[in-house]
Amino acid sequence: MNETSTTRTTDDRTYYGRPVVARPVWEPTVAVYFFTGGLAGAAAGLGVLARLRGRHRLARSCTLTALAGSVVSPVLLIEDLGRRERFHHMLRVFKVTSPMSVGTWVLAAFGSLSGAAAASEVTGVGRRWGRAAEIGSAALGLPLSTYTAALLATTSIPAWRDARRLLPFLFAAGSAASAGAAAALATPPREAAMANRLAIGGAIAEVVLARAMERALGEVGRPYREGPAGLLSKLATALLLAGAGAVAAGATRPSRGRPAERLGAVGVLAGTLAERLAVWRAGTESAKLTVR
Repeated sequence: MNETSTTRTTDDRTYYGRPVVARPVWEPTVAVYFFTGGLAGAAAGLGVLARLRGRHRLARSCTLTALAGSVVSPVLLIEDLGRRERFHHMLRVFKVTSPMSVGTWVLAAFGSLSGAAAASEVTGVGRRWGRAAEIGSAALGLPLSTYTAALLATTSIPAWRDARRLLPFLFAAGSAASAGAAAALATPPREAAMANRLAIGGAIAEVVLARAMERALGEVGRPYREGPAGLLSKLATALLLAGAGAVAAGATRPSRGRPAERLGAVGVLAGTLAERLAVWRAGTESAKLTVR
């Protein structure tokens, strides 16, 4: 009998009864962790820049935001791991070739430094050490914001693996946008200009990079355009663009535009979270793509 080319799902392609491409086991809490970790890391970097520019109120907001993100992120990560001791066990070994191992150590170090910086900021004790801790947390902020993209890219999931060149930039842009938006919400308008610009620029960059990634992936990028992930991606685009526009409009009228600026910042935060959820869901859908 002649063999013909047939279309099958990856669930039908098995090796001794097991799928060739296994669906990822991560829950939505991991996508939320991508969001909070990226926000915290970028906030630490923005805080140091604000400090250098003499915007101490903005720097304070960023320091406390970084601390909040560093507290929430391990909780989300541990929730996905299932048992608290698993997080501790990952700290027993440092494996430079493993994004998960490196990321766990970065998160632990970042949390310690953010805590020291925030304690000094609030109490006024040990200012010199507090400033050093701020710089240290900012240095770890970039890897914290992007290592999760490297983690996804090392899997066998096509929608993540084939996006390895653009995914870190997408996560970096989203982290910047969310950090700027969060800082703008917590800072008086007269000192929030840097945060507003970061929120607007990061939001626009995230939308551009998301579309570029989808086009570059071709057929592999179908989950980003269709189904639940596609809906999340479209929602993210709408929220990011609307939020950036509202922040820009509010920033041009500092005396009367505060409500629009706040609403826009919330929109940017929601859009960034939606994009992280879209990336996570696209991975689960990608494992079921039909192949020939």
